[in-house]
Amino acid sequence: MGHKVVVFDISVVRSLWETRVKKHKAWQKKEAERLERSALEKIKEEWNFVAECRRKGIPQAAYCKNGFIDTSVRLLEKIERNALVRQGSPCKDGGRRSNPFVFELSGQHWTELPDSLKEQTHLKEWHINNTLIQIIPTYIELFQAMRVLDLPKNQISHLPAEIGRLKNLKELNVSFNHLKSIPPELGDCENLERLDCSGNLEITELPFELSNLKQVTFVDISANKFCSVPICVLRMSSLQWLDVSNNNLNDLPQDIDRLEELQSFLLYKNKLTYLPYALLNLKKLTLLVVSGDHLVELPTALCDSSTPVKFISLMDNPIDNAQCPEGDEVMESEQDRQHFDKEFMKAYIEDLKERESVPSYTTKVSFSLQL
Repeated sequence: MGHKVVVFDISVVRSLWETRVKKHKAWQKKEAERLERSALEKIKEEWNFVAECRRKGIPQAAYCKNGFIDTSVRLLEKIERNALVRQGSPCKDGGRRSNPFVFELSGQHWTELPDSLKEQTHLKEWHINNTLIQIIPTYIELFQAMRVLDLPKNQISHLPAEIGRLKNLKELNVSFNHLKSIPPELGDCENLERLDCSGNLEITELPFELSNLKQVTFVDISANKFCSVPICVLRMSSLQWLDVSNNNLNDLPQDIDRLEELQSFLLYKNKLTYLPYALLNLKKLTLLVVSGDHLVELPTALCDSSTPVKFISLMDNPIDNAQCPEGDEVMESEQDRQHFDKEFMKAYIEDLKERESVPSYTTKVSFSLQL
């Protein structure tokens, strides 16, 4: 008995493969467009730009404003040119620019605030960053018009109690310094709206007196050593953004639903094994970011596509340790690495918000970026 041979019309086979090739090319094009819109290429470009600026001794404040980095070539040339001018002739007025109510200071040649500053009590904003300044003087209480204290990436090890007398203070940013505690007197700043203590690495608790801050909408205490969400934070009734990522949290308080206005909750890089069902009571919560590898229990409703929550479960180390070329000290310290993590996650979250269709549950997301 002979073998049966199945015969196909060659045109049918060709048509089938042409269809598959066409679909594959369409998928490749769509994937290329998605990658082009993704934040990953932008982040890589930004951090190459940051590395170039650091090699040329350009302070971060010159190219990073409000957390955003301008990577234009013209800007780099302009920054470099202005940096050379400043190195040749340091500012006589302590960094104060055209706005008479704003004081700005940056550069590691500054080890203390200029003496003339205490006479400018009309100032409403201080922007001091990337300096070697360690102490904020007690005469800060004289600046009763102060609205913004922006003091990131310095060497500050202590905040004076007198800071509590700034009754009009709305924003305090002391991120990436060397603080180990926050003065309880800060609770007297009843008009405070934003508090950023991230990246100090050693803060373990916030004083209970901060419970008085009922106007606060933004709190960032990431990259420290908190073992639990501070009690005072749970009493900030207007809180909308809370970042406690990269700490030592083992669990969340069962009364986390006290934060009825909370919209964004960042928990990644902790030691959480479960998420309380109380999270489902946060009706305004739209963004929840956790590290998924340690989780063994979570409310299934968080993964329900019908809920407004963008629940993002990341790998335990969402950003792999960046490997730097030999001779380039891009990641100079633990604080630099934490700062890199924060900028990367900020860009990733912004990218999610910009997508037309965002999944409510993203699992096993892992990134590696080589500078």
